[in-house]
Amino acid sequence: MKFLEGKSPAEQKKILAAALLGLVAVVALYLAFGPSFGGSKVNVKVTATPRPSVTPRNTDDRPIPTVDEQDFVYQTTPIDYQPGAFGAPDPGRNIFAFYEPPPPCPTCPTPVKPTPTPIPATPAPTPALLLSSVSPQAMYAGSPGFRMEVNGDRFTPDSHIYFNQNQLPTTFISPQKLATDIPANFITQEGPRQIIVQTPDGKMYSDQYMWTVQAPPRPTVQYIGMIGRKRYNNDTAYFTEQGKPTPFGARLNDVVNGRFRLINIAPGEVTFEDTALGFKHHVPVAKGAGPAGGGGPVFGQPARGNGRGGERDNVYTPAYDPSANIPGVPQNVPRYVPPQPQEQKKKDPAAADDIDDEDDGGPE
Repeated sequence: MKFLEGKSPAEQKKILAAALLGLVAVVALYLAFGPSFGGSKVNVKVTATPRPSVTPRNTDDRPIPTVDEQDFVYQTTPIDYQPGAFGAPDPGRNIFAFYEPPPPCPTCPTPVKPTPTPIPATPAPTPALLLSSVSPQAMYAGSPGFRMEVNGDRFTPDSHIYFNQNQLPTTFISPQKLATDIPANFITQEGPRQIIVQTPDGKMYSDQYMWTVQAPPRPTVQYIGMIGRKRYNNDTAYFTEQGKPTPFGARLNDVVNGRFRLINIAPGEVTFEDTALGFKHHVPVAKGAGPAGGGGPVFGQPARGNGRGGERDNVYTPAYDPSANIPGVPQNVPRYVPPQPQEQKKKDPAAADDIDDEDDGGPE
């Protein structure tokens, strides 16, 4: 073999092995694909499918019933419904069968539907901390800040007082007592407040305690007007009170309703101070008071002063009317008639400044 000349024995063995492997592959392909592997043609004969005849053949010589005959059969044939018979339709599927309920039984008892047994509710877990009372029990709205003590049991050093869901710095006194300071801005308005004791991690807590901020007592009088004098000498405010037929007057530092001291008088409002609690209450003039119903005082007119010599501008001084009814002064008391301003100046100019310093109970 010339193609093996010059080759080493190892290379000759490799060439022979490759040739043998190729021959084996050709034989395997021939066995798998048969004669078609060699390129030979296979003739296939195709036979046409026969077509069926389109001419119908009538094998039944009976005539077809008319529509009237079919309807007559449907209307006159009875329904033979036997559920137990073979081939009977299922109940509810026969559209020609209708269920008729039996007549009611007058003597049969009415069936009672059993009442389901309610499932008992899961009891709430018992709080680990016990809150029994709070001291003080209530405060008035507008009071200054104060110290609050919470009494209970099983308190721990890390327990905190929560006032309306606000955590406050808490002092641990004992397992039965805690203390904290309540700021004044927490009790500016009346209403309920929620107090609980809880640890910061929320694992130990107590039941909530509803604490009340009460509205402070207020004067029950209605301010209707004032009598103002020059140099603020003996200004008098007049009030009405339910149950009293006539108005009454009060001056500065007079106590009204047994506990409210009058500390300021103005045409638009007066100011009272609670002698027990120290609260100040502003009472505006009643709407509709005054000669024209404009909300002004009813017993005076604007004074015309120049603001010098202790006189006041835009204050109300009484307008003299001998026939007017002065609250608190009986009608049979003689009225003082002051001299005219021009005549007073001619007689004694220095005395004009001292007229308003006297208080005779009547208009000046």
